Amino acid sequence: MREACYDRGMAQNASFDITSTVDLQEVDNAVNQARKEVAQRYDFKGAKAEIDFKRAEHVIELHADDKFRLSALWEILQGRLVRRGVPVKNMKPGEVEPASGGTARQVVSLQQGIPTDTSKDIVKFLKDKKLKKVQAAIQGDQVRVSSPSKDDLQQAIAALKAHDFGIELQFGNYRG
Repeated sequence: MREACYDRGMAQNASFDITSTVDLQEVDNAVNQARKEVAQRYDFKGAKAEIDFKRAEHVIELHADDKFRLSALWEILQGRLVRRGVPVKNMKPGEVEPASGGTARQVVSLQQGIPTDTSKDIVKFLKDKKLKKVQAAIQGDQVRVSSPSKDDLQQAIAALKAHDFGIELQFGNYRG
């Protein structure tokens, strides 16, 4: 009889994690495909056009003869990234810089994890939605959302998907 009382403790909260990552292998594949396309394109014949993926640093460096070709190179790479399912929202192109030999250079950063400011925006957004008993907690570069009600969690996911936080959000590690 006593054991039954202990089992009725607090209701188990359901939860999920919000993350934002880029599959580096897919980025690598997209970069290789973009390099092949550039090598075959007539408008790049004899031109300097390089795409360098620095995996450990989470950056892609683009080098070209001028801003116009650099822009075309970025367009080609974006197309390949989209086809491979890589969230382009998580690519942060830097300023176009002059490089050696009169060429142009651009560094594109890959956003891995949710930045602190964005995490705070997500938590505030969920609080402002006034979903009953939905709690959000920042855990490093991700956000954990929990609630006793799975329906409330579904509403939270729908609201988050409808809002643009400037990065691609992924929902996973669902525990119910």
